[in-house]
Amino acid sequence: MSQKQVRMLTFAMILANVMAGLDSTIINTALPAIIADLHGIQYMGWIVAILLLGMSISIPIWTKVGEKIGNKAAFELSSLFFVLGSLFQGLAPNMVLFLAARAMMGIGAGGLGSLPYIMAGYIFPNIKQRTKILGYLGASFSVAAIIGPLAGGYLVDSLSWHWVFYINIPIGGLAILLSMIYYRESKLEQTDKFDILGAVLIVSGLISLLVGIQLLGIGSIVLVAALIILGLVLLVLFFIYEKHQTSPIVPISMFKNRALVGDFLIFIFSWGAFLAINTYLPMWAQGLLATTALVGGMTLIPNSIVDVLGTLIVNPLRARFSNRGLILMCMLCMLVSCLGLAVAPSNTSIWMITFLGAFSGFGVGFVFVLLQVKVQIDAREENMAPATSLSYLIRILAQTVMAAVYGVIMNLALADGIKNYPQITMSMMNKISDAKSAKSLPEDLLPIMRNIFHTGLQEIMLCAVGLLIISIVLTFIYTDKEKKA
Repeated sequence: MSQKQVRMLTFAMILANVMAGLDSTIINTALPAIIADLHGIQYMGWIVAILLLGMSISIPIWTKVGEKIGNKAAFELSSLFFVLGSLFQGLAPNMVLFLAARAMMGIGAGGLGSLPYIMAGYIFPNIKQRTKILGYLGASFSVAAIIGPLAGGYLVDSLSWHWVFYINIPIGGLAILLSMIYYRESKLEQTDKFDILGAVLIVSGLISLLVGIQLLGIGSIVLVAALIILGLVLLVLFFIYEKHQTSPIVPISMFKNRALVGDFLIFIFSWGAFLAINTYLPMWAQGLLATTALVGGMTLIPNSIVDVLGTLIVNPLRARFSNRGLILMCMLCMLVSCLGLAVAPSNTSIWMITFLGAFSGFGVGFVFVLLQVKVQIDAREENMAPATSLSYLIRILAQTVMAAVYGVIMNLALADGIKNYPQITMSMMNKISDAKSAKSLPEDLLPIMRNIFHTGLQEIMLCAVGLLIISIVLTFIYTDKEKKA
């Protein structure tokens, strides 16, 4: 492709990341209006869960679709799914159709989260240039995530919650148009027949596993255990079956690559730790410092800003330092956040918790680009596409699993804390993280309840510290200190 074609296609990929970044935060401001309008408060948790489910089951499939019809067509198709999902969510007359449309958006998001990074691997063979482009893609997602709450609040207040989804239509439409006009792909190689049984096994296995995880603490223990065991069995059968396929959904040979396995493991544990800050920092502000939801959400803005900075300075540092040194630097930055909040007293100022949280943002932004490039280098060209896709899938799975684990840790801490205070109930504790709801609680019990809530937050942060320590150990085991990224 000419330089102009490459520039315009890069812009199309950035637009795709902007859509995904916007949706990751913009919906939070619209949730109360959506729930009130569609009368579905009991489905509130599934608004997030159904998107993650759609993404998870579609990520490995999009890679194979790209091999069969080309990354150009796959990118345009996934963008179309995302745009149509957005349109149908805005038009949905009830919660059932809204969730169905959100699942469609999730399927599109699975492609938008993986295909641009695969495309960049082919379009930019020069590693230095590729790292720069991956930094731009990561930065565009983070910037959109910062703008999301502000844009969402404006759209909901000025127009209606429907426009939170309609805004994706022109952005996605432009991305599709630019790809159609400027993307020029090499001639597709003839591939084997699509692995239908493999696709069925991995999709059904992931659905069963993730639904089981989402029901932790909500559904019966028997149902949760049955779904998780069924999911694991189906995934084991998937890997056994894939060993004998000439064109597998996930090439099993990748797992013989020691460096690549290390990349995946570091991604899993670091992403699980990062979720603790992003989820519970706003809750710390609201539950312990009694701030509004808006102020609580703003505690993550510095985190997102330095996330962007981290994605953009990877390139100059790559040439001077080893993989091991750079990854350890990222892990230590995240450790400052998690360990700092694990030992911080409950009355720590909002400025201090925001400052501590920012370290995690920088570490995540930096390590994301660094590991994504490293995955593509370690996988080599023959496995670059499935390895890139799989690295994205395992981040989504780590996020889903740890969200459930952190929820269980918090619930256990709350249950343990209230057992010595018969006047405090779990329903009262549920109100403590929302400043408005907390006003209805007995004032003399608030200090005790905040101490209990603080204990739960500390235990979550300590769990994240454990994950980061494992990440550091894995970095020493799997990462060559001499080799540059």
